[in-house]
Amino acid sequence: MPVLNRIAAFAEEMKGWRRHLHANPELEFDCHQTAAFITARLREMGVDEIHEGVAQSGIVAIINGQGAGPTIGLRADMDALPITEITGADYASTVPGRMHACGHDGHVTMLLGAAKYLAETRNFSGRVALLFQPAEEEGGGGQVMVQEGVMDRFNIARVFGIHNAPNVPFGHFQTTPGPLMAAVDTAWVTVTGKGGHGATPHECVDPVVAVVGMVGAIQTIIPRNVYALDEAVISVTQIHAGTASNIIPEVATFCATIRSFKPDVRALLKRRVFEIVEGHAAAYGVSADIDYDWGYPATVNTPEEADFAASVAVEVSGEAAVNARSGREMGSEDFSYMLEARPGAYLFLGIGPGAGLHHAAYDFNDDAAPIGASFFARLVERAQPTVS
Repeated sequence: MPVLNRIAAFAEEMKGWRRHLHANPELEFDCHQTAAFITARLREMGVDEIHEGVAQSGIVAIINGQGAGPTIGLRADMDALPITEITGADYASTVPGRMHACGHDGHVTMLLGAAKYLAETRNFSGRVALLFQPAEEEGGGGQVMVQEGVMDRFNIARVFGIHNAPNVPFGHFQTTPGPLMAAVDTAWVTVTGKGGHGATPHECVDPVVAVVGMVGAIQTIIPRNVYALDEAVISVTQIHAGTASNIIPEVATFCATIRSFKPDVRALLKRRVFEIVEGHAAAYGVSADIDYDWGYPATVNTPEEADFAASVAVEVSGEAAVNARSGREMGSEDFSYMLEARPGAYLFLGIGPGAGLHHAAYDFNDDAAPIGASFFARLVERAQPTVS
């Protein structure tokens, strides 16, 4: 079964929604204009309940089906990124330094498309909870929604989400049971020594040399402390020190992104970073301050829901276009908090060739929105069929 006919009929309307959202990006929890636009569309569709101000600017909308049944949650993130757009599109960002470089405008559009169809047809039992979430890129809006009791308040039994995937064949779905995306942590390390003239290093305590030793040793953690079949990544992405060629600085800093799937591996990585930094600080006679941000957990699909979602994707795109055992990736997602709270699954939807996520030239492929909307709609109908 391809794109649902009714959804195909309003594909141009969906394109208009998406391009409006693209032109008006908002960051983190400050998605109030985006939320107002979504709310206006939901009211036009005649959904049964709209709950605003969740996690500051998020929305939970309810569509009632036919008869009693559970509540299924469908989630879309709303926030953009602090990037200056270079697409040159006539609907490009109107806000300097901000753009939808991750396709959340497309995610919202897919969920709105599904909402329009489901509010019209109501060919399901129980309820659908539409979760429009702020602050996925920064701030953990998914965690805040869970902490505010969304899952319990609306009695959500299962939850599902989609992320677009550039350079994956158009209309192809990918997912896998178990871990799909990594946990992400960040270590900010500030090393303080004693500055002075570069000609008299014996009178100084050089933090640059200490940082070089720390960074080199940190690179041994994965190959020497982590079991080879437990995927993990540590990348030192920033080093800052010094102001002139003849000055030994007082302070040097570095930053590392740390990614893993298993809780015990995640804990091991943190412990070893602290041990290495503190040990090298003692050896080099410097002091070290570690700001370790315990970030988003791994995104872990429950096997039953992942297999079910893949079977629905087959109905929409065909068996050849669905990889139900796609493997893991080292990106991260705060949908992980919702999956910690409830069974569910996360999937990727290919949007074809183009600039990658978080790139200034990225743009969502509008032709993919009806596919995602059809997946969400059919997922509800399959998960909660009406009783004849």
